[in-house]
Amino acid sequence: MQDAPVQSSTFRLPQPAATPRKVILNRHVEERSKNWFRAKLGSLNSERHAFGSSELLCYDSRAMRGLAFAVVKRLLIIIPVLWAVVTLVFLLIHIVPGDPARQLVGENATEEQYQTARAELGLDKPLPSQYTDYWKGLVRGDWGTNPVTRQSVLSRIASRYPATIKLALAAMFIATVVSIPLGVTAATHKGSFIDTLSTLVALLGISLPSFALGPLLVLIFSVNLGVTPVSGAGGLANLILPAVTLGAAMSAILTRIVRSSVLEELGEDYVRTARAKGLPERTVIYKHVLKNGLIPVVTVLGLQFGVLLAGAIITERVFSWPGVGSLLVDSISERDYKLTQGCILVIAATYVLVNSATDIVYRFLDPRIKLD
Repeated sequence: MQDAPVQSSTFRLPQPAATPRKVILNRHVEERSKNWFRAKLGSLNSERHAFGSSELLCYDSRAMRGLAFAVVKRLLIIIPVLWAVVTLVFLLIHIVPGDPARQLVGENATEEQYQTARAELGLDKPLPSQYTDYWKGLVRGDWGTNPVTRQSVLSRIASRYPATIKLALAAMFIATVVSIPLGVTAATHKGSFIDTLSTLVALLGISLPSFALGPLLVLIFSVNLGVTPVSGAGGLANLILPAVTLGAAMSAILTRIVRSSVLEELGEDYVRTARAKGLPERTVIYKHVLKNGLIPVVTVLGLQFGVLLAGAIITERVFSWPGVGSLLVDSISERDYKLTQGCILVIAATYVLVNSATDIVYRFLDPRIKLD
């Protein structure tokens, strides 16, 4: 009988598991993901939302030339705007019913006094000649003289103008210091008690006009507590209440704008990238988010500066602050139409210049903005 074939018992080593190959593949995918993330982060750094040392946007020679050209173009646009302002101010007195010379000398003045006042005010000339003389006087620095008091209009305005600018800047400083932290805190704590409280404070600030808030502050801090002076312009203590009164409404508006702007920026991709890098939350908010959300705030600051100048008229009267606003009211009561023209012209020209400066600041905050 034939023997059965003997099967060879070959010893086979166990097959290696597929894990190493899978690990290699996963490492390759991970490396590609890291490279893509680095490329994405590099593109973010080259754009508006940059981090670290790349945060400030670079200005090459071509960009600087473009910026200089845009600034010069913007300054040239101011010329026709100022011309329109001067023309409207000149026509304002002639449109208003009544004779400025008769109102100045009074009803009991003689005809000779009346004609003399008309001649000194230049009202005896045709309207085109008055307009030409008005421009010549502005260029020479001769804005007119009161026929009764013989005081120069330009000297009276120059003595009051610094006080008005001081009050407006102090009000803007208080509004900015209050609104930015309050708006950022409300945005980062959306829906919380702090957010609701900031909303109530903003509504309260908008609802209280300066002619009501001013006497209320005087009653509390000057009469009852005796902390600040009642009125007048002296040291820092005299500036506190007028600045708070003038900046209360502005701080309320800025708080809501800062909150909306920060909430919008918090949803951007660069915020998630900054947090993924491990940056502290305070750095993300105040160094990146707030910086990119400042453009709407700067817009409102420029526009509200004119509102501050207009509101300063009431505030200066309430606190007896010696500014252009109170001088304007005095010129109307004194029937000095040359002084009235000068005060209105200074306030309007300041508003135009501040808004033009605001447009230029836009370009430094974000070079992509074009100045048209």
